[in-house]
Amino acid sequence: MIMEINLDEQRVVKDITLRHGMSVNEITKQLFESGGFVAKKFAIAVDILERMIKDKNTFKFLSFPACIMATGTRGIIVDLIKNKLFDAVVTTCGTLDHDLARLWKPYYHGSFLMNDRELHKQGINRLGNVLVPNDSYWIVEEKLQGIFQDIYDSGKRRLATYELVWEIGKRLENEEGKENSFTYWAYKNKIPVFIPGITDGAVGYQLWLFMQDKEDFIVDVFKDETKLDEIMASLASNNKKSGALMIGGGISKHHTIWWNQFWKEGLDYAVYITTAVEWDGSLSGARMREAVSWGKVKEDARYVTVEGDATVLLPFMIASLLERL
Repeated sequence: MIMEINLDEQRVVKDITLRHGMSVNEITKQLFESGGFVAKKFAIAVDILERMIKDKNTFKFLSFPACIMATGTRGIIVDLIKNKLFDAVVTTCGTLDHDLARLWKPYYHGSFLMNDRELHKQGINRLGNVLVPNDSYWIVEEKLQGIFQDIYDSGKRRLATYELVWEIGKRLENEEGKENSFTYWAYKNKIPVFIPGITDGAVGYQLWLFMQDKEDFIVDVFKDETKLDEIMASLASNNKKSGALMIGGGISKHHTIWWNQFWKEGLDYAVYITTAVEWDGSLSGARMREAVSWGKVKEDARYVTVEGDATVLLPFMIASLLERL
C-alpha cells in the first residue's frame, strides 16, 4: 500500500545561517530546522533531554562506558553529577580506573597512528589517541590497597558497587584535585553508581587481590540489583517516569534499559549516542526503536538515537541544554 504524503503538512528544510556571537543553543535550533541527517537528530536529542531534566516527576539515569573518562569529556560527566542533573549512573569498572588514575597522574595526547610496539617497550599504553603511562595505573593499585584496608577497618564488610564507590569517594576528601573527580562527586551527592562488571578493570583486580586474605570482605553485585529493583518499584507505585541519557553501548546501556522494563514497562525518555552499526545485531548498534520491541522503552516514549562520537557531540549537547535550564 502506497502512503500519500501531503507536502503542505511537512516542515520546509531551511538553510543554516551563522552570525558572530551565536550561542550553542541558537545553532542547535537551526540544526533542527535544517532537517538533515544527524544534525536534526542532535537537536531532537537536546529537546528530549530538556523535557526529561525539567520533568520533576522523572527519575534520570546516565550510562556510559569507561573510555570517555580518559578524555576531557570526563569534565562534562563530572559536571552532570556535581550539579545533580541525574539521579543514578550505570557504568563500567574502567570509569573508576580512569577517574582515579587522572586524579593522581596525568594522561597525555597521542595519535591513533603511533608505533604500539615502541609504546609497549616504553611502558605506555595507548587508548585510541590518548596515552596512559603504566605509572598512572600503578599509583591506582598502590592507593587502592590502603583505601580498601581503611574501608575494611571501618567495619564495612559487604558492599554493593554503588556503596563501594561512595566509600572510595569519601576517602578522597583530602586529595588535591578532588573537585575534578567523578567518584568524589558521586559520593558527595549520594548518587548511586552501579557497576555490574566491577571485576573488569584495575579497581576490580585490586579488589580481588585484597580479598585473598580478607575472605569476609565482599562486593555483592546482587545488592545493586536489589537497589535497582527498589528504585523501579518506587517509580511504579508513585506513578513516576524514568529517562536516560545513554552514551555508548555494552553492559552499561543494557543494564539501564534492562531494569527499566520491570515494574514500569520501559523508559519514558531515552537519548542514545553511538558510533556502532545495527546490522551486526550488537546491543551497541541496536537503536532505541529496537528496545521498544522488548518493552525496555515505552511505545509512546520520546526517544532518539544519535549517531556520532560522544566526545564531539556531548559537550555541545550539554552546553545547549544548560542554556535552556
